[in-house]
Amino acid sequence: METNEDMGVGTKCVHSGIKDYEFGPVVPPIYQTSTFKFKDADQGARLFKGEEDGFIYTRMRNPTIEAMEDAVAELEGGAKAIGCASGMAAISLIFFTLLQSGNHVICGTSVYGPTTTFLSQILSKFNVEVTFVDTSNIVEVEKAFKTNTRVIFFETPGNPTLSVSNIRQISEIAHSYNASVVVDNTFMSPILQKPFELGADIVVHSMTKFLNGHADVVAGIVVVKRKEDYPIFRKMSNHIGGVIDPFNAFLVHRGLKTLEIRMKKHCENAQQIAEYLEQHPKVERVWYPFLKSHPQYELSLEQTTGGGGVISFEIKGGIEAGKILMNNVKVWQLAVSLGGVESLIQHPASMTHASMPKELREEAGITDGLVRLSVGIETIDDLIWGLEQGLNKI
Repeated sequence: METNEDMGVGTKCVHSGIKDYEFGPVVPPIYQTSTFKFKDADQGARLFKGEEDGFIYTRMRNPTIEAMEDAVAELEGGAKAIGCASGMAAISLIFFTLLQSGNHVICGTSVYGPTTTFLSQILSKFNVEVTFVDTSNIVEVEKAFKTNTRVIFFETPGNPTLSVSNIRQISEIAHSYNASVVVDNTFMSPILQKPFELGADIVVHSMTKFLNGHADVVAGIVVVKRKEDYPIFRKMSNHIGGVIDPFNAFLVHRGLKTLEIRMKKHCENAQQIAEYLEQHPKVERVWYPFLKSHPQYELSLEQTTGGGGVISFEIKGGIEAGKILMNNVKVWQLAVSLGGVESLIQHPASMTHASMPKELREEAGITDGLVRLSVGIETIDDLIWGLEQGLNKI
């Protein structure tokens, strides 16, 4: 079924990316094949020359993968997308495509730990300079730009402090330097935030999280705003090879069908839990974009249509109190990652951001007592009861 820009996002979630297939399946088939046969030698030659549209080898293109890619691109409002084997594979693809030796990158301080590690410890080997800044502070962002800046990369909200960066203002500054704006939209999904409409050039997701939504896939995706950028990214993807496989692409595409209704429930539950925690005597502070106490609350209302499904809070008593909480909660599962239908609790300083230097963690607001929640879609009373079992032990 074809969709158009006037259709609702719920309709797009269900129908985007789907074409007509042999035998008329409602769901795109899983083309679990490494290679595709040609009708004859001439067709093979035309396909390799790009004179005919078709499939050659799954590392290059695959119908199941392409259906998912097109669906995500349509939801984001982009031109095309490239599915990757993980979120970090997607991030690596972006930097390998956009950068060369001697370039400068600006990266937000509040991002996924391995992203900072990749930039500071791996790309630095190739004479790529990196500056980490608080991208929620537009003055600091503008100061960080140089004549050789080619990319600014940030998450908004940031991980795990949920700081919110102004995509429109950052894009205007970056484009005045001819730099590309890359927004990691994992926390919000295209249901709650549209970076392309605010000026971004590239959008990246860890599809492991909300897009898939069921904690059974590791995957990433790069979405390009301009059609002419797609062949450049696709060529690099073919060379470095970090592509998603057909079965995982099938699972992500399945997850997209319920993305709108899942995000509504994530937001509804998270709002109530954030308000509950903010009033709790054993909690020092809560970070959630749709709390009035959030530093960028007004920007969040302007830039997004929901607060998302992630909450961070500082427990009184520091790391020891945090351990007691995590070891005694019920319903919530002690695990890293986020964005699934199940609720998770974790400790960033010792888990997701352990690879990040302590000084960078502290600069980004990731204290030893910070706890991160990924709020699922369970019954809200059960989630609050489960937290109370842990908080009561402190």
